[in-house]
Order: sequence, then C-alpha cells, then structure tokens
Amino acid sequence: MASLRVKKPTTRKGKKALEEREPKTIENLKKTLIMEGRKCSNEIRQALKDLNLFKKPNSRMMRRNNDVTPFEDATPLEHLAKTNDCHLFLFGSTSKKRPNNLIMGRIYEEQVLDMIEFGIDHYTALEKFKTEKISQFTKPVIVFNGYKWKLTEELRRIKNLLLDMFRIDQIESIRLQGIEHVLSFTLTDDLTILVRSYRIQLKKSGQRTPRIELTEMGPSLDLSIRRTKIASDSLYKTAMRQPAILRVTKRKNVTRDELGNVHGRVHVGKQDINALQTRKMKGLRKTAEEKRTERANKKSRLAGSADASMDEGADGDSSGEANDDMDADSGEE
Repeated sequence: MASLRVKKPTTRKGKKALEEREPKTIENLKKTLIMEGRKCSNEIRQALKDLNLFKKPNSRMMRRNNDVTPFEDATPLEHLAKTNDCHLFLFGSTSKKRPNNLIMGRIYEEQVLDMIEFGIDHYTALEKFKTEKISQFTKPVIVFNGYKWKLTEELRRIKNLLLDMFRIDQIESIRLQGIEHVLSFTLTDDLTILVRSYRIQLKKSGQRTPRIELTEMGPSLDLSIRRTKIASDSLYKTAMRQPAILRVTKRKNVTRDELGNVHGRVHVGKQDINALQTRKMKGLRKTAEEKRTERANKKSRLAGSADASMDEGADGDSSGEANDDMDADSGEE
C-alpha cells in the first residue's frame, strides 16, 4: 500500500499561510464569506454590500453568482469557506417561493454548525440616509432589545449568532471618544427582528459626562425568521469549549459585580479591641478626670497587692513559731 505524500510549502508565503490556519490558543478574528445565490435581487445585492462595509477588513465578498442551496446541500458552501479561510457566511438569494432571502451561519471543523434563514420584509439602504457616517473599521456597540431573546433555545442561538457575526473583536478597555457606532437588534412580539444602525454623537451637558444622542445612519432591515438549522447540544458545547489556559478559575472569597468591580472578603481571627494600637490623635486622648481615676485605680491595686503579701508573710512566721514550740516539747520529753 502506497503511503500518502504530504506536500510541504516551498515558499515563505505558502508557509506563512499554513501557519495562519493552524490551531491556536487565541484564534484569529473570524472572517465572513459573503456570496450571492443563483438569482439575486437588487435589494439583496445592496444589503450584502452594506453589510460587507461593516465587516471589512475581515470579510471576503464573492464577485459572481453561485449555484448553492445551503439547506439542501451545504458541501459547496463548506468548500468555499475552507478555500477562503472563513468561519462565518452571509448568503443572499431570491426566488418566487422565498423572495429576498438572507442566510446567516457559521462553520466549525469545516462543516456548517448552524444557520438561520431570514426574510427581508423591509430594507432601507445605507446611501438613502443623508447623515454623517462613521469612520471605517470602527468597533460597534451591540445592543439586544426585547425580553423574548431568552424565551426559547432557538432565539438564544439566533442572538448568539448575531453577536458572533457582527462582533469585530473582544476588548478589555474602551475610550469614550472612540465609541461611534451602535448596532441595535430589537425582537418584537411577532418575532420580527428590527436591525438598526446609529451613529453616536457626544454633546455638551454642563457636567463631567457628555450627553449622548443617537442618529440613525442606516442600513435598516426588518427580518422575519423562516428556517433554522441548529447544532445539537453536545456539538454546540464542544464548539464553545475553551482551552484550559484561557479558562477563568474561580477564586475563593472573590466576587465581581455587574459593573466589573472586584470585591474580596478577608477572614481574620478574633481581635482584642482594647489591645489595638491606634494613632495618638487628639480625639483619642484621655481626659484629666480619666487619668486621675486610672492613677487612683492603679494605686489601689498596688496597695491591695502589698497587703496581700504582708498577710502571707505573717502567716508564714506564725506557722514557723508553732513548729519550733513542737520541736522544743519533743526534746524535753
């Protein structure tokens, strides 16, 4: 049986490309594959272009139509994602049965993990909003409105997918002047997802913190949920597993509140408050009356101890004399 040959890269560029695809403890930012189906309307095509502006530079937009049906056969989509090193995808198409169709999904281990099919009920392009736009490559603030996001497991997965799709990077600290963009996802009572994009403006408020105003800058989408393909709980748990190095170990007696402040609890033994050393401050000084009382108590204690010692000495002398008398009597006999 002939052994399989492993072709090694012969150029520096090829070696670097393979190193980028190797597993890492902290993975690279996820890239998004944006592609059009066999038939695509102008509205879907413009929506994909607007979403591509939010995803740049971590996106790869295909320039031609692709005869792909992800829900029936996802093999061509998985092959394109592997070729372009993408783990998220946006697929737009239109048909008589499903007009203005938008599919979002993600890939794990070169296979589709989960994908959601949305229908665009209403769309307003970015260019139709005659307002000032944000700078390029700005990290958005993602807001989810509505109490129904946590009602079912399907809605929770959709929320997680949207967060994974539009989150650019995870940061530890922010600068107030650097916050310019807000992406809002509102879930209505009829399970319609309202996608809105706002530009943040900082106004003078007369106080230390500025007054914030939101100006809608587009695009605007109303999405209705059509079909879903969600991974099993075991596969989803495996995909969400973190390496042991990145796991946050729980520290004993240390908690963190909702604002991110760390609170620690220290356990100490029982202390004698009277023996504590305090600062010699005016408020803790003893008054003249307290000093006189303390001296009088000290003198009385000393006098009492002296009297007790004298009594013990007298008792010892009397017992000694009694012993001498007994010895003398025994001698005379």
